[in-house]
Parts: sequence; C-alpha cells; structure tokens
Amino acid sequence: MDARAWDDRYSQDEFVWGAPPNDVVVEQLTALPHGRALDLACGEGRNSLWLATRGWQVTGIDYSGVAVEKARAVASRSPRSVRERLDYRVADITDCELGEGYDVALLIYVHLPRSQRQHIVKRAINSLKPDGILMILGHDSSNIENGVGGPQDLEILYTPDELRSELPSDFLVDVTERRLRETEAGIAIDALVVGRRPSLGTQMNRA
Repeated sequence: MDARAWDDRYSQDEFVWGAPPNDVVVEQLTALPHGRALDLACGEGRNSLWLATRGWQVTGIDYSGVAVEKARAVASRSPRSVRERLDYRVADITDCELGEGYDVALLIYVHLPRSQRQHIVKRAINSLKPDGILMILGHDSSNIENGVGGPQDLEILYTPDELRSELPSDFLVDVTERRLRETEAGIAIDALVVGRRPSLGTQMNRA
C-alpha cells in the first residue's frame, strides 16, 4: 500500500483509529517521566498528542500527508504549550532522517514485510538514547484465524517471539506477550514487545 492509498483512507471525516490514545501505549508509558518521543507512522496523531499533553516533546512521522494534516488540525485545538511540543513530519520512516537521543520510540500497528520491519526496528533502536524504550505493538499472526480485523497477510504480521528474536542480542526486553483486544466485531489478538537500549555502562562492559 502506498502513500496515496493511505491518503484516501485518512481523507474521511472520522478518525481511522479513533481519537483516544491506544490503551496499551497509555498503560506502558503513563508512569514514565516525560522526555523526547518518536512516534513512527503516527497516523492522525492520537498517541503523539496524548504524549504532548503529558509534557513530552514528540516527533510524529507519517508518509500520508492527509493523516499529518489531520493530526495538526486536531493539535491546533490544544493549548499553545502542547502544540509547541509537537513536531509532525510527512516522510517515509524507512529512509527519512529520524534524529537521535529519544527516550521512547513507538512502532504502533506498523505492518510491513519482514525485511522492511527489521530495518525500521533497527533504525528506531538507533534513534534511542541509552536506556531509551522501544515499544512495538501490532496485529499478531494468530489474529487471522483466531481473532478479528487487521491485515490478512501473514507476510506482514508477527508474533511476540518473532519480534524478540529479531532484536539485537544486547537489547533488554521487558515485555514479550500476546494481548487480547476487545472490538465491536469481537476479540482481536495483538503482539507486544517492550524493551530498552542498553545503557552506556552495559555497552562498554560488552565491548
């Protein structure tokens, strides 16, 4: 699916993914002190905006210009202090400049073929500062037969164990699990991995 297809999808008046932030994002990040966050494939900005309202400096990137314009329009109704913490960009996350030194990087329902996924995960990890957190959440491979909704192409789905196996050997994984998500159509099955880039001390000890 290319950017034009996503532009068409995001051109509807209603939010494709809803306005509230993702429940698992809220669960995993609420207790963290605010810092800098990178929201890859941010869509209409629901998670970026939530983070900004909590004091985070957020860079949200999506290759759909329509999605980013909707995100900016929603953010325009927020207080100035929140708007100033948001930096939305139209770009392809596979090859654009991401920057570095982030405290958190999010890959929320980003579904691409395995080689591209591995490439983006590596880029996300490299964008983090030592001890920075990577969170990957998406449709689990088992969702096709046992869940509802989501992509129906196994090539772009994954399991928590597959995600974990693709991470660098020194990456510190805190969460590897399947999550059940209630929807109007039934129960969907998601894969969740959360971990941390090694600290400088850990990296030096392993060198």
